[in-house]
Amino acid sequence: MKKALFLLLFISFFLTSCVQKEENNSVKTSGKINSISVIIDDQLWNGEVGDSLRNKFASPVTGLPEEEPLFTINQYPTKLLEGYMTNTRNIIVVKKGPKNNFEIVQNEFASPQNVFHISGKIAANILDQIEINAPTIIKKIRALEIEENQRIIDTAKIRTVAINKKFNIDLDIPKGYNQVLIKRKFIWYKKEISSGSTSILVYQLPIKSLKRGPNIINNIIKIRDSVVKLYIHGTIPRTQMITEDSYSPYLFHTNIKGKETYETKGTWELKNDYMSGPFINYSIIDRTNGRILVLEGFCYAPSKEKRDLMFELEAIIKSVQFLKKKKN
Repeated sequence: MKKALFLLLFISFFLTSCVQKEENNSVKTSGKINSISVIIDDQLWNGEVGDSLRNKFASPVTGLPEEEPLFTINQYPTKLLEGYMTNTRNIIVVKKGPKNNFEIVQNEFASPQNVFHISGKIAANILDQIEINAPTIIKKIRALEIEENQRIIDTAKIRTVAINKKFNIDLDIPKGYNQVLIKRKFIWYKKEISSGSTSILVYQLPIKSLKRGPNIINNIIKIRDSVVKLYIHGTIPRTQMITEDSYSPYLFHTNIKGKETYETKGTWELKNDYMSGPFINYSIIDRTNGRILVLEGFCYAPSKEKRDLMFELEAIIKSVQFLKKKKN
């Protein structure tokens, strides 16, 4: 009898948990791109713990000409945990507790969602947990925000027949972008925004063009400048695009769709002109097709913040799909 009662209670608990999880998954997250809700009491927020959170998650974005925070942080006291902010995509819950702990719970209150729980017996223990786990938190938040950006793009994207045919890839480019230039191995898409524009470039080079070694970043910039100054100019003669040399570009070794990739962030300018802005360049080593496929995004927005503009361009680039070769 006791066994039967225990089994009945277990099944009831299991079914309730499943229903609750299903309900959570049915609630869709909301909020602006690159935002974090930090659930923390004011006493911790206004001290060293708050300073650490701001230093880690609101540090300047790499590669932008002006300082902008990595994420926009919204702080709420723990008593409001059951409020509307639980529907945001990224939540960090920080509190004192009986043990030092870090836990990631996905889709705890809504979907898709990351909830990071950080606790410690004293403030020093919480600081240790933040220091150790900040890189993981940043990586997971950025991945989810890229997915969210791509989801938005996917609901309203344009057909990219020229890209498919010329480069044998698929790229999700949102509505608003227009093809402004097409050459044999080069395509430029551009979207006009208030007081500026954002652009996507696609081009390819022989695989031997990229020389490895300690000077690889100089090689990438040299290749970039040799291509963009051919096709991108200002309205005044002799105002071609180049990489601005007063800011050292940043280089990261990564991969896209399993292919070795060099990610370069820097600032461009029009030579002999006043226009400039940030760019992000992905040089993908596509050994299958014996080429370097370059996907680049850049923007011109002198009176606007550029973080989210560049993040959208990154999401577009990372939507690339390599198509199978057509049989003859």
